[in-house]
Amino acid sequence: MGQERVAWAKMAAVLVTARLCEPSSELHIAEDWYRRTALCDLLQLGDEEVNKDRLYRGLDRLLAHKAALEAHLSARCGELFAVENEVLLYDVTSTYFEGQAEANPQAQRGYSRDHRPDCKQVLVALVVTFDGFPLGYEVFAGNTHDSQTVQTIVAAMEARHGALGRVWIADRGMASAENLAWLRQTGRRYVIGAPKSELKKFGSELARRDGWRTAQEGVEVKLARHPDTDETVILCRSDDRRSKEQAMHNKFSRRIEQALERLSARIARSKKPLDPAAVNRQIGRILQQNQRAAARFAITLKPDAGPAGFRLRVDHDPSFDDWAALSEGAYLLRSNISDWSDRQLWKAYIQLTQAEAAFRIHKDQLNLRPIWHQREDRVQAHILVCFLAFVLWKSLEMWQQRAGLGNSPRTILEELARIQSHDVVLPTAANGEIRLRCVAQPDRAQAALLDRLGVVFPKRMRLPKDEPPILALSA
Repeated sequence: MGQERVAWAKMAAVLVTARLCEPSSELHIAEDWYRRTALCDLLQLGDEEVNKDRLYRGLDRLLAHKAALEAHLSARCGELFAVENEVLLYDVTSTYFEGQAEANPQAQRGYSRDHRPDCKQVLVALVVTFDGFPLGYEVFAGNTHDSQTVQTIVAAMEARHGALGRVWIADRGMASAENLAWLRQTGRRYVIGAPKSELKKFGSELARRDGWRTAQEGVEVKLARHPDTDETVILCRSDDRRSKEQAMHNKFSRRIEQALERLSARIARSKKPLDPAAVNRQIGRILQQNQRAAARFAITLKPDAGPAGFRLRVDHDPSFDDWAALSEGAYLLRSNISDWSDRQLWKAYIQLTQAEAAFRIHKDQLNLRPIWHQREDRVQAHILVCFLAFVLWKSLEMWQQRAGLGNSPRTILEELARIQSHDVVLPTAANGEIRLRCVAQPDRAQAALLDRLGVVFPKRMRLPKDEPPILALSA
């Protein structure tokens, strides 16, 4: 280490910058992308020095510095953007493999957020600050349940960033009884979503009209106590969610009714006895495919004098409609924080959209998925490069916002990518030439953008070390 001809830090910079600007394979970076960029001049690294083998070795070297990089970036972000990390948002996603990944024990089949249950996958658990700046992540086997990641993530993040005053915000997938008990017993504070099934414990509170307060337009919240753990429970009602859940219940109810009507007609047309067990299996499939409204229907086979031997009887359970009317649009959160208001608790939980947005950017903008690498260490390194590219993405986004330029880093990158550099070659009387690398003048829109960002472009660039900087003798 330290004696290599090309510093590994430069190769890491190439990998991460490529992932931010034009996500692609290491082969594409080496054969096409790198020579089209200014990195040759900025890094003082010639095109011929960047090849796929060196990039792969750079991946292998980078992974060992994961924890140190996370700690450094957290501190640096605090200096640049005054980002505080007392409130941490935590979420989990999956990303799938192309290929069998037989050499990677973490590549397993599990619940796929990418709707690719046919592919092996890994789980990525990400922690971001209240403003959405990434602090760290861990990778788990693809068949790991969300709740099994909590204690590992909490311990890892606190080891790197400290534990004092931390508040953990997580979705209901992490809200197992074991995790909540562990968080309370170890003195950690949290706001965590709870499964919809827990709402039934608070039916009387939902029905009561008093105690509700407006958190924002269309959203009401109300505090209660959990009967088993004495936690603070935040009951929430959303108009938008109510409309969505009503539409879903109506949609699945119609599907069930239409399917049962067709089944009843087939039974009525039958010219011979039918097997009740086979018909019950058909009913089971109909209900299973429309689970959201299945509990609304009570379906029985009644004896009948017709050829089939029975007929279909369908009844509606009124308790389903009563509970739906009360619970549609409602959800609850659990917390052991006693010194925050109902609005503060709700707003902290809603910030989980920052973690969800981080995953969307990882997948859609930085091409975290699909994973083409097959070895476990290369997969881990690929995810680390995506994480570091997202740090750059989020830094540029925060920079944009402060400059009043919105929050679309891709627009900035595409606009600045049109600025080019050119070599100006001047022949001399001494049978040589002077070569100058000049930066093209930005157009008015680009100049305004650079001015808002506070960036000053140089008029000339320094040629790479292996090229004569000013005078080059001609052949």
